[in-house]
Amino acid sequence: MAMTMTQKILAAHAGLESVQKGQLIRAKLDMVLGNDITSPVAINEFNKFGFDKVFDKNKISLVMDHFVPNKDIKAAQQTKQCRAFAKTFGIKNYFDVGDMGIEHALLPEKGLVGPGDVVIGADSHTCTYGALGAFSTGVGSTDMAAGMATGEAWFKVPAAIKFNLFGKLPKFCSGKDVILYIIGKIGVDGALYKSMEFTGDGLASLSMDDRLCMANMAIEAGAKNGIFEVDDITLKFYKERMTHPYTVYSADPDADYDEVIDIDLSKIVPIVACPHLPENTKKASELGDIKIDQCVIGSCTNGRLSDMKIAADILKGKHIAPDVRCIIIPATQSIYLDCIRLGYAETFINAGCVVSTPTCGPCLGGYMGILAENEVAISTTNRNFVGRMGHVTSKIYLSSPATAAASALTGYITDPQASDM
Repeated sequence: MAMTMTQKILAAHAGLESVQKGQLIRAKLDMVLGNDITSPVAINEFNKFGFDKVFDKNKISLVMDHFVPNKDIKAAQQTKQCRAFAKTFGIKNYFDVGDMGIEHALLPEKGLVGPGDVVIGADSHTCTYGALGAFSTGVGSTDMAAGMATGEAWFKVPAAIKFNLFGKLPKFCSGKDVILYIIGKIGVDGALYKSMEFTGDGLASLSMDDRLCMANMAIEAGAKNGIFEVDDITLKFYKERMTHPYTVYSADPDADYDEVIDIDLSKIVPIVACPHLPENTKKASELGDIKIDQCVIGSCTNGRLSDMKIAADILKGKHIAPDVRCIIIPATQSIYLDCIRLGYAETFINAGCVVSTPTCGPCLGGYMGILAENEVAISTTNRNFVGRMGHVTSKIYLSSPATAAASALTGYITDPQASDM
C-alpha cells in the first residue's frame, strides 16, 4: 500500500507493514516532551496512576521555558515540582535556568530529535520537529504522563496535504512569510487533523530555520503535524548534533493526498497576519497606516540565529521609533551567546531594544512584554488570538523578523522590501 511520509513513520513505530488514513494505532515513542506549565499536570497524573518508573530516562525532555526565570510564586512551585521529578527518575534531558531555551528551538539544537522519530509533547507547537523529517505532534498532559510511563501513544493516522514548493524566496522573505501565506490560503482549519507534507525543488532554498518555523505553525492551519522531506540540508543539520540513529522515510510516488498545492516561492512577499486569526493575512505593503506600540522578535517560531541576524542587519546603526518598545528574545542560551559574539546584542541595545534571556514570555501573555488596553504589537510569534499577549482589547500582528524590525524603526507596519533597509 502506498504511503505518505507520516504514514510510513507511524507504520514502522506501530510494527505494521502499512497503515491508512483514519486507522487507529499504538506507536512507540522516541521522545516525550513537557514544559514548566504542562509537565506539572502530567506529573500529577503520573503519580495518580501509581507509576513508579519512566520508560526511558533518555527519551524524556523537560524544558523550563514558559515562565522561567520564574515570574511569580506559582511559576516557582511548578518548576520545583519538575526539578524534583527529573531528579527522582534520573531524567537526562532536564533544562532549567542557565542551560534552558525555548523548547522547540532547544531540542533540535541539542540533536534530541531526528529524521524518522515519533515525538509527542504537551505543547501544541511540538509539530516543529517535522522540519527534521520526524512525526511530531502536540498532546494533552494526560497523554504525556502515559507516554513517560509506557513509551507509547495512540494515534489516528492522518490524511495528508502535499505542498509542492518550487522557486526561491526573494530578499527579506523567509519561511514565516511562506507559512503565513499558506495559512491565509487554506485557513485555520484548512488542514484539520491532516499531515502537511512539504516537498519539491524549492526546499533547496529553505534553511533549517525556515523549515522549523513553517513546521512550527502547521498547527495554526489545524494540522496534526507538518513534515518536510529529508534532504542534504536536513542531514547536515542533524549529523552535526546527532544523539541517536535516524531513519529517512520518503513518500511513495503514488501516495494518497487529499490535495496537492503548488507554491512558487519566488512570488512570496512579506506577509502579516492581522488580528485576530493567523488566517487573516495581508501583504505588509498594504498595512502602512497601522501604528504599533510594541515589537517582539523571538519565540519558538522566530528566535533562531538567522532571525537574530536579519533583525540586526536591519537595525544596525539606526534607532527604533520613539514610541515603540522592542523586545528581542534569542530562543536558546547558545543563540544568545552567538548574538553577543557576533555583535547583534550590541546592535539591538544601541537601537533602543531590550534583549531578554530565552523565554516564551510575551508570546502567551506570560511576562516580559504584556500588552495594555488597546495597544498594538507586531510580533514574530505564532498566534494572535484575542487577549493572547495581554489585554483583550490589544491587537497582535504576526510577521517575519524582517518585517517586525523594519516596523520597529518606523513605528508603523512596514514592508522591508519597500523601505530603505
